[in-house]
Amino acid sequence: MRCRILPMTLLGMLLAGCARDPATLQALEQARSRIAPLADDPQVMAQAPLDVTRARETLARAERLAEFVGGAADARHYAQLSERYAAIALEHGRQAADREELARLKRQEQRLQQVLREVQLQRAEDHSRWLEEQLAMLSSAEGERGLVMTLGDVLFDFGSAELHPRATRTLVQLYRFLQRYPQRSVRIEGYTDNRGTAARNLQLALARAQAVAALLEALGLDAQRIEVRGYGEAYPLVANASSRGRAQNRRVEIVLSDEQGRLGPERP
Repeated sequence: MRCRILPMTLLGMLLAGCARDPATLQALEQARSRIAPLADDPQVMAQAPLDVTRARETLARAERLAEFVGGAADARHYAQLSERYAAIALEHGRQAADREELARLKRQEQRLQQVLREVQLQRAEDHSRWLEEQLAMLSSAEGERGLVMTLGDVLFDFGSAELHPRATRTLVQLYRFLQRYPQRSVRIEGYTDNRGTAARNLQLALARAQAVAALLEALGLDAQRIEVRGYGEAYPLVANASSRGRAQNRRVEIVLSDEQGRLGPERP
């Protein structure tokens, strides 16, 4: 009877000793702490279920090995392996979250671009209607210089004589108006504010007027229907005392002829 009990008692002591091995217990506990949060992460559970399953199964194997004599080293090995599977699952979840966030940002960017295009189109349409209204009102607002339409500094970037892309639609509308009234000709006059030298401003004003004329010609307007002048900082609309005033003075004026093609007098 004692011979049978002694081996069982000894085996129990050995098993208990193995289960209490500090390094093994620490490895098992660390693996459990890494695996437990995975169940609460929907991205991980959705994107890496196989890795989560492997992590759990490997931990279970480590726990079983820890119960056997001589199994401590293997138990620690599988505990570490389960941690690796948990780390892989977590990384897959993070990658999936990053992809979803990137896709969300891409969709948001596309929506914003669409909204921007719609806003720009609406602004362009509004501006086109404004231009047509201005051209229509010119007929009842003729002065001593004839019919004059003022285009602000939106046609050009600051200090540049290169037409801004958004200026094209405005000038296309002007060209269409001149197409409808082929008997009319135009004088294109460039103006600046008073910043910079007078000579530089005169040069810039003339270059801007020429740029407008060149676009109208490129669209198909006969060059013989166009005159170009540059007046620089002369003839300001308002005082150049403020940024708003200077912005008003940076302009291109389109002087339209009468129905017989006669332009009004030039600036003195």
